[in-house]
Amino acid sequence: MSTLKAFVLWVNVPIEEVDRGKVLSFIDHLLNRGLRPKSINCYLDSLRSFYRYLEEEEKLEIQNPVKRGYALRLAKPLPRFLKDEEIEGLFKGIKNVRDRAIFYLMLRCGLRVEEVAGLNVDDLDFRRGRIVVQCGKGGKGRVVYMSSDAHSALVEYLKGRPKARAKALFLVEKGAFRGKPISVRGIQKKMELYSKKSGLRASCHQLRHTMATQLLNADTDLVVVQDLLGHSRIATTQRYCRVSNLKVERDYYRAMELVVPKTSPGEQHGGRNA
Repeated sequence: MSTLKAFVLWVNVPIEEVDRGKVLSFIDHLLNRGLRPKSINCYLDSLRSFYRYLEEEEKLEIQNPVKRGYALRLAKPLPRFLKDEEIEGLFKGIKNVRDRAIFYLMLRCGLRVEEVAGLNVDDLDFRRGRIVVQCGKGGKGRVVYMSSDAHSALVEYLKGRPKARAKALFLVEKGAFRGKPISVRGIQKKMELYSKKSGLRASCHQLRHTMATQLLNADTDLVVVQDLLGHSRIATTQRYCRVSNLKVERDYYRAMELVVPKTSPGEQHGGRNA
């Protein structure tokens, strides 16, 4: 009601005569007031519902002036990665062999939680040191590679993996569902447990973010990171560049070592005075 009241007080024509131009002007008015896109979208949702009510319930012969395309795009938060000491603190508290293998696949191979839950034993190729991800996002498969610590964690887990008919790699170890494939939610609950135990605010997806950031800081080509993460668009991978500060800093100083001797105004000025 408060959002509708704000619109009624602002608009200078009867409600029935409001057109799309008035709605766009109202959006500009809210932007000038300093409202954030999320708040403005709430106003638009209220107005759209109000006009739908007038049309469907009150049977007024009007067209809804609030198009869905008017909603403002919300800024996506930058992906947050874990620092080295945070990774150490998190894994220090993960004693379960299965869980260590699960989270190493996210940290070192960049797998999504859904991809880890969907892995089968046959997807592992230890001879070549790689994993075939059959159930990637959007139904796209890809190949990722095992780091030495991820390889060791998987080998250790498989040695004690419960015997079961299930082809799934990771199985439930206790309770009524023992021997069944572990679910996405089951993995997420484990991460919540270990995060709380270590005093961190960590998530499964942050391990994937961390892998991407570490690769970029190690000067890995952006296209390679895109391929490993299974991103369809390079723009998605580029978002990690904005948080990969070590690489930006290193590239900056490396470039300046070449630029400054050639174009330093101070040195040129000093030379003329001499």
